[in-house]
Amino acid sequence: MPADLWPFLLVAAAAALACRFAGYLAMRYLPPSPRLDAALRATPLAVMAGITAMALAAGGLSEALALAATIAVAYVSRSDVGAALAGVGLVALLRALGL
Repeated sequence: MPADLWPFLLVAAAAALACRFAGYLAMRYLPPSPRLDAALRATPLAVMAGITAMALAAGGLSEALALAATIAVAYVSRSDVGAALAGVGLVALLRALGL
């Protein structure tokens, strides 16, 4: 692992921890409501869409095929984790095959 990667990992870990604590702090002071509940349920999907959009924009055919497979697996199995694993596995396989 490159030595200059460690500062980036530490900053990313600190940002993730700060976001987690900020969420707990916000939930302590915000009253529960249907709108807040909907926002909290939509957040993971929004994060995954952002990550996927960046990978698709920077990638090529293998990323597009893996995204299509991920969507299909998520639709059929109703498992987000299974769909993510299928997408990662497929893009790794396609890259190993040279696509």
